[in-house]
Amino acid sequence: MSTAANKLLKEIEVFCSQANMAKSTFGRLAINDGKLCSRLKDGKDVTLSTSTRIRDFINQHQAAKTNNTLVNTVIENPSEKVNSERDEDLTKKVKIRFYDNRQNYLLFINTTNEKWKVAERAAKELTHLRPTPPALRIFDAGMGDATILTHLMRSLHRRYPIMPFFIVAKEISLEDVRISLEKLSDRFMEHPATVMIVTNMYYAEAPWLRPSSVNSAAALNWHEVTLEGDCSHQYGEQLRGIDSMLVDGWQVKSSEVTGNPVYARPSVLVIYRKDHSFLLNNVIPKPGQVFGSYDFIIASQPWRARTSAAFKAKKVLAPLVKALAPHGRLLAIQSSGADPALELINEIWPDERPFGIDRHKLIKALKDELGRESRNYNFLTGSDTKSLIRYNMHVMPDEIEHSIGTSTLFAAWNAAVYVNQIENQRIEPIIQTAGYLKVTAKILKKYNGLWFNDESFVVSKKGI
Repeated sequence: MSTAANKLLKEIEVFCSQANMAKSTFGRLAINDGKLCSRLKDGKDVTLSTSTRIRDFINQHQAAKTNNTLVNTVIENPSEKVNSERDEDLTKKVKIRFYDNRQNYLLFINTTNEKWKVAERAAKELTHLRPTPPALRIFDAGMGDATILTHLMRSLHRRYPIMPFFIVAKEISLEDVRISLEKLSDRFMEHPATVMIVTNMYYAEAPWLRPSSVNSAAALNWHEVTLEGDCSHQYGEQLRGIDSMLVDGWQVKSSEVTGNPVYARPSVLVIYRKDHSFLLNNVIPKPGQVFGSYDFIIASQPWRARTSAAFKAKKVLAPLVKALAPHGRLLAIQSSGADPALELINEIWPDERPFGIDRHKLIKALKDELGRESRNYNFLTGSDTKSLIRYNMHVMPDEIEHSIGTSTLFAAWNAAVYVNQIENQRIEPIIQTAGYLKVTAKILKKYNGLWFNDESFVVSKKGI
C-alpha cells in the first residue's frame, strides 16, 4: 500500500470510529463503493479526484458528528414508551437515511423470502400483457440485487421464448449493479434476444434514458457492452470485466436538499449478445431515441414508508405510469404492516405507525397528480385478500419449539427494524441491554416464526 493510500485509510478508520459508521457504509456514501476500505487494505490505490471526494465527505460530515447522539437515555425496559416524534425531529436535523445501512439490507434479503414472493406476484401480471413489435418492453423501478428481475425474466422466457426483450432497470447502488450482473449471464444464454439496460437516472428520466437537464444530458455516460461467446461462463467473465466502467459511471453525491444519494453523472449501460445484434437492431437503444412505452413496469418498495403520499405520487408513480404503453401495466408493492413484525416493533416503540399511507391513499394522490390525464388509466387496488403478499423469515421447522438460536433472534430483530424502517440512532440505546432479544423471542414463539405483509396495486393504461 502506498503512503498516501495508507494515510487515507487511517483517516477513514478514525472517522468511522468517531461516527460509529461501518466502513462499507462509509465507502458507499462517500463514493458509492462499499468495498473501498477493503480495496485500500489490499494495496489498491485511488485517484487524486477520488481521494479529494473522500476527504470532502469527511469534512462535510464532521459538523454533524456532534449531533449523532440523538437519544441520551438507555432504555432498560424494552416496553417503555419512546417519544418517536422527538426522535423523528432529531433525525431530520442530520438527514439520516435508514437505507444507508447496507448490512441490514443484505441480512434481510438473505433471511426472508420477500424477493421471491414479489417475483411470483409480478409473474401473474404477464398474462395481461399485449406486447407489440419490435420487442416486449419491461421497466424495473429498482433492480436491487436482481432477484426479482431474473425470476421475472425466466417467467417471460417461458411465456415468450423467442420474442425480443427490451429491459431497463434503474439502480443507483454500485454494489447492487455488480451483484445483479453476476446473475444476468445465464439469462443471455437462455434468452439470446435480450437487450438489458441499467441506468442510475431519476424516476422522471430513467424510462426514457434521457436526463431532464441540459447539463446532465451533456454529461451522459453511455456505454454498450456486446457479449461474445457461446456460454454463460464467458458472458459472466465479460460482465465482471467492466468493473472500472461501473465505478466511473455509478459515482454518487448527497443531495443538498434531502441528503439522499443522487448520481454524480447520469449513466446508461446497454448489454446484448453480439451474435444477435443484427436481429436486435431495432431494439438496441440509441441516446435520445428511447420513447418509453413499456408493457410492464414493476415498482417494488421504491419509496420510504413515511414519505408523503403527494411526494410518492409526484416523484415516482406519475412519471412511471406516463411511461406505460397502451394496455401497459404498472405493479406497485409496498410494506403494509398489521403483522408480527410490527407487533414486535410496538413492544419497543408503542406509538410507531410507519405504514400510514396505504394503497388507497396512494391511488388518490396519484389521481390528483395526474389530473385530467387520470381518465386514461385504470386503477386496480383490489381487495385485501388479493392485494396482500405475505412472506416469511427463514427458520428451521423445530427451532421455535425449542431453544431459539442467537443468530435467529438477531435475524428476526434485524428484519423487523428493517421493514419498519427504524433508524440506527433510535436502535442504538435499545440494544444496550438484552431486553429487545427477549421481546423478539416472545413474538417468535407466539407466532411460531415471523411473517410480514406487503400490499400491491396495479395501474393500467387504457388502449388508444
